[in-house]
Formats: sequence, structure tokens, C-alpha cells
Amino acid sequence: QHIMRQKKLVYYGKKCLIFLISVFILSVAVFYVARLAPGDPLISYYGDRTEKMSPEEREWAMGKLGLNEPISVQYVKWVKNAFHGEFGISFKYKQDVVEVIGGRIGNTLVLGGIGFIIMFAGALLLGILCAWYENRLADRILCKLGTISSCIPEFWMALVLILIFSVNLKILPSSGAYSTGKAGDVGDRLIHLIMPLTIVVLEHLWYYAYMIRNKILEEVRADYVLLAKAKGLDKKKLMFRHCVRNVMPAYLSIMAIAVPHVLGGTYVVESVFSYPGIGALSYESARYHDYNLLMLLCMMSGILVIFCNIVSQTINEQIDPRMKDEVITEKSEVVEG
Repeated sequence: QHIMRQKKLVYYGKKCLIFLISVFILSVAVFYVARLAPGDPLISYYGDRTEKMSPEEREWAMGKLGLNEPISVQYVKWVKNAFHGEFGISFKYKQDVVEVIGGRIGNTLVLGGIGFIIMFAGALLLGILCAWYENRLADRILCKLGTISSCIPEFWMALVLILIFSVNLKILPSSGAYSTGKAGDVGDRLIHLIMPLTIVVLEHLWYYAYMIRNKILEEVRADYVLLAKAKGLDKKKLMFRHCVRNVMPAYLSIMAIAVPHVLGGTYVVESVFSYPGIGALSYESARYHDYNLLMLLCMMSGILVIFCNIVSQTINEQIDPRMKDEVITEKSEVVEG
């Protein structure tokens, strides 16, 4: 038992180390790429006045924003401040970046969170339905419709919905998270969510439903199921008590992998519908060279992606311990070679 505990500590210690190294590499890459990208960050802070600045005034302005030092020095200062919870001010919004993000992140969490729940509840139901009616009419129709919907680009589908429901029928709002003066109106917020939520769900639903369908079908064709069928066990009991139940760990793994995928889709949807979330904010920060805001947004998104990938890998290794053995074997072969 003591040896098992030590192995677990080493295993999870390695995962934490991988996480920290990945976050460090991400921070360096984002910091350098953002600052080396062409563009003038002073325009974001000073606007049109930047064009009238003399070289001395530009030098003073760069020093005020902390941009006149070598990038390596700027990075070290940023890391030191980040450890104290200070991430700088937004050049565009002239306020602390944490406050700027704090005002938007709730909208993204609502859109992404509700979309994620609907998507995976629907994917599980669709996966079970298609597996139950495998190769029959219902399965074939759902497979075709799902394939078509998942191949349509998000921005194009969003524009079509805006054209139909906002421009022609005028029954749904085309942008924003709520109407002017109705920030606290739940009904109004829900109406504004309908089209963005539809795009988020439809774009990813079938992709994950198809994965779940295939996982269930793999289980249905397993030897123990065939043996149980031969003994006359009820098909419904086999499907729900055994097949679906055994697929649940893999389902959780798929959910962990899906978080970054859904997040990326949410960012696109926010930009098209002018939905005030961190996706639209990310686009603005990159466009206006708002370095501090861009840095924090990229780090938040990147940390979430890295964490979810590690969680997914951990779940997969717990489901199938052979994955760890394969990695160890590959490493030993490399060393011997």
C-alpha cells in the first residue's frame, strides 16, 4: 500500500510538472509573439494623438507603458507582478485588465456553460439512439444530418440565422447579451442567447455524438455482450446497464477534451454576434495590441486547454493502464536504441 501511494505521488507529480512547464512555455511564446508582431501599441492607449507625437514624446509614452525596455526584461517584470496578482492595465480601456475581464467573463461562462451541458446531454442521447438503431433509417438520417451540420462553418451558419431571424422575420436580436437597460432581465438575456447558443451546440453536437455512438457500438460487439445475448438477456438491459455504463469513463474523457474545442467555437460566435464575452475581447486585444489584456486572456485560455488535456489523458490512463505501459516501453526502446 505504501508503494502504491508513492507511485501515485510520482505519477501526479509528473503531471503537475508537465502542466507547469507547459504554462511557462506558453507564457514566453505569447509574450514574445505579441510584442514582436507588427503594429503600434501606443495607438491603443493614445488614439489619434500618436501620429502627432515627436520622437521624444513617443519615447516618454513608451516608458510610461513600460515598453521601452528589452522584451526579456519586460517579461521578467510581468512574471514578478503576476505572482502578486498584478497583470497591468488595459491600454484600450484604461483600467486594470482583471476588472475588464471580470465584466465580460460571466457572459462567456453562461454561453459556453449552457452550450456545453446541452451539447453533451444531446450527444449522449443521440449516440445511444444511433447505436440502438444501427444502420436503420433513423441512424442513417441522423448520421447524414449530423455530418452536414458539422461541416458548415460557424460564422456562415451564424450569418444565415441573423439574416432569417433578425433581418427578415425580426423576431430575435442580432447582437449583444441584453437590450439597453435590461441587464437584469433574465427573459431578455435568454432571447439574446438563442442564436449564439444554437450555433455553439449545432457546430459540435454531432462530432461528439458520433464518437459516443462508436464507443457504444464497440461495447455492443464485445464478447461478453455477445455471450449475454446468446443466453437470452434483454437487449435494453444490456444496452443501459452494461454498454452505456461501461462507456461513461470514455464519455467523461471526451468531455474533458471538448472544453478547449467548445471554447474556441464560443469565441468565434461571440465575434459574429458582437456578444460581450472574452472571445470578442480577445479579438479586440489582438487587434489593438493591448498587450496586458491579450496576455492574460491567452494565459487563461491556454491554462484551461492544458489542464483539460492533462485531465483527459489521466482519465484515459486510468481507464486503460496499458497506455502508461506503452509510453514506458517506447521510452525504453528509445534509450536502448
